[in-house]
Amino acid sequence: MGASVAVIGGTGVYESAYLEDPQKITVETKFGRALLWQGRYHNREIYFLARHGGGHALPPHLINYRANIAALRKLGISAVIATAAVGSLRPEMAPGSLVLIDQFIDFTRGRRSTFFEGGPEGVIHVDLTTPYCPELRRAVLRAGSSLGEKIVNGGCYLCTEGPRFETPAEIRMFAQWGADLVGMTNVPEVVLAREAGLCYATIALVSNFAAGLSSAPLSHQEVLAEMARKKGLLDRLLVETAVEIGAERACHCSEGAVPLDLGEGTDERS
Repeated sequence: MGASVAVIGGTGVYESAYLEDPQKITVETKFGRALLWQGRYHNREIYFLARHGGGHALPPHLINYRANIAALRKLGISAVIATAAVGSLRPEMAPGSLVLIDQFIDFTRGRRSTFFEGGPEGVIHVDLTTPYCPELRRAVLRAGSSLGEKIVNGGCYLCTEGPRFETPAEIRMFAQWGADLVGMTNVPEVVLAREAGLCYATIALVSNFAAGLSSAPLSHQEVLAEMARKKGLLDRLLVETAVEIGAERACHCSEGAVPLDLGEGTDERS
């Protein structure tokens, strides 16, 4: 019996074609409501959450990241695999590349980025020396190998506030800082997952070169087109990764997590 696994789909990944008998679930938390789908793949229970909502209704700076992660914690999920559409700052990470990120830089400004705001728990500082679960990352690499798909093992994701794209000057600065990829959603999601004691990993799909490196102006349609081209592969990679994840893991992702008041309320299933 494996772990309870959730997939968080980013831009272009709004549903999973591989889930059997999907059931819609609405989860109430003290941070808000989250909508998920519950299904199975090879007798493994998998939950799916569309980060931007149905039809990409939510821009990155207005996503309720706390409600999403709290809902996963409330459901007893212990492992989360996320996708992210990104721009590349490196010629070797060309459009179409899959990158298993291992570090991030936070350039966001106005987001609710923590569950811990004082009160009974006191002041809590979460260690993020290893932001992404090493065991989940290995599971992704095993799944990629079984599918014959090359995955770049490691990359630094810089998260901007959005929803605008970055300027060429910003991209040059980010590259000097050591960033390899740029996107708008991985923070605070990765931070909240660690605060909640969840194992978490992100598969980034390069949709374009970033501003100043691209030969044409950036557009959201360009991002959607690349995501659509790789959607079938991503779907398969995500569910195969879920199968690879063991129920028992020797990582330290859950260490330091404290009980969270997730709020009461009746969850709905349909």
